[in-house]
Amino acid sequence: MSDNISETTGQQQPKAQPSEQILVRRGKLEAMRAQGEAYRNTWRTDHTTADICSRFEAVETEKLEELCHEVAIAGRMLAHRVMGKSSFIKLQDGTGQIQLFVSRDAVGGAEVYNPTKKWDLGDIIGVKGTLFRTNAGELTVKVSHIEMVAKCLRPLPEKWHGLSDVETRYRQRYVDLMVTPESRETFKTRSKVVSLLRQGLEARDFIEVETPMLQTQAGGAAARPFVTHHNALDMDLFLRIAPELYLKRLLVGGFERVFEINRNFRNEGLDATHNPEFTMVEFYQAYADFNDAMDTTEGLIRSIADTLGITTVEWGGVQLDLSRPFKRIRLDEAVFEKRPDVRGHVHDKALLATVCLQVIPDFKPLITWKAGHYLVALFEELVESGLDHPTFITHYPVDVSPLARRNNDEPTVTDRFELFVAGREMANGFSELNDPDDQRGRLVAQALAKAAGDPEAAGVDEDFLRALEFGMPPAAGVGIGVDRLVMMLTGSQTIRDVLLFPHMRPE
Repeated sequence: MSDNISETTGQQQPKAQPSEQILVRRGKLEAMRAQGEAYRNTWRTDHTTADICSRFEAVETEKLEELCHEVAIAGRMLAHRVMGKSSFIKLQDGTGQIQLFVSRDAVGGAEVYNPTKKWDLGDIIGVKGTLFRTNAGELTVKVSHIEMVAKCLRPLPEKWHGLSDVETRYRQRYVDLMVTPESRETFKTRSKVVSLLRQGLEARDFIEVETPMLQTQAGGAAARPFVTHHNALDMDLFLRIAPELYLKRLLVGGFERVFEINRNFRNEGLDATHNPEFTMVEFYQAYADFNDAMDTTEGLIRSIADTLGITTVEWGGVQLDLSRPFKRIRLDEAVFEKRPDVRGHVHDKALLATVCLQVIPDFKPLITWKAGHYLVALFEELVESGLDHPTFITHYPVDVSPLARRNNDEPTVTDRFELFVAGREMANGFSELNDPDDQRGRLVAQALAKAAGDPEAAGVDEDFLRALEFGMPPAAGVGIGVDRLVMMLTGSQTIRDVLLFPHMRPE
């Protein structure tokens, strides 16, 4: 469908007219085209601005001029101050910024210099020159050669030091990254976090694997999946909601420590901590239990924070001290602290339902709910938001944990935990259920709940059950939300701040 035809009405829509500034810039581009190739790919750099600053910032002025060190750099022009036969330019590349001094005589005369005076902010330029320091003491490149590398046809935001319109920041991340240093630093930190997660797991002898994103059976979590269709096979497939069931198949196959860092997809709402596609790291270790998994999770997070030099951070209005040991509290005990009258009644579905109706606004339970569902609902309403310091909540009911191993001493709860920080869930893990008969019963119960109208319930994955029948070693597994981990470490208040291209409603 043509871009200027409405998909809802089918009516011809008027095209947005380019602004006067865009027309002027396009006029300059046409003049460039008339002189030859406007977007040549011939410029090569031998330095970055960060490299230059780190190597030469402390060099004394006289020594700098004596070195006469030549550099070739390129980047976007963010400021341009013309003073007749010379000008100063602020150039930004992917590592930082540096000042340029451009003199008519030094770059080859008026024929070369005069066109540069008409260049626009945002243009990508390349320069060669030597380093010196201005009278104000600023490290500067004295330009001997300058050329246009790529023309910018749209004006940058007026305040190029940062975008204040958050809607534009998310929709036009490319502009945000150009002009907002804080955004660039956030995504550099994200890259480091992912790298450190990988390093931390590999140091613990885990191997990285890749499992299918298109699955014939959505499973491994309670979530509504996205559905697509494979034409050649004429069958529906699901974008995965979790890689868990495939990673546990690898435990069966003999890979005793595996992990995957990749995307999951859940057809759910958007808010400060949810995006329909998000990044998780999941890892599984044979011959370990949920206590080992909590130790590994805490160790990974603390080591990443230490490497990044983060001891304390403010997140969600909470001052976090990541050097302190994480707390561990049973889910039922956490509820009892808020509602002592529930103690001794965790299996009383009717009483728990009554309490839920009293304390949860607009409470709407599903018909398939059991006592454990109501207990968890009370936890989410009364406890979750107050879990400021990193806290492992343990011993979730079997009713809400279809893939977790039952506790040896209390068969109605599982060896499962969730990690909460500043009232937000960060990780989920448990001792894995490796009894194929118990697992079949739980998946059948899920399938019945799905048939009764629970959109987040999973079905019965027969191939996974077949794998368990070959024997899966006792194991523990964990999923950590990478986006939320980055949010915490950068103090970001919304998941959109740590996703390069968050999903949003159409403009």
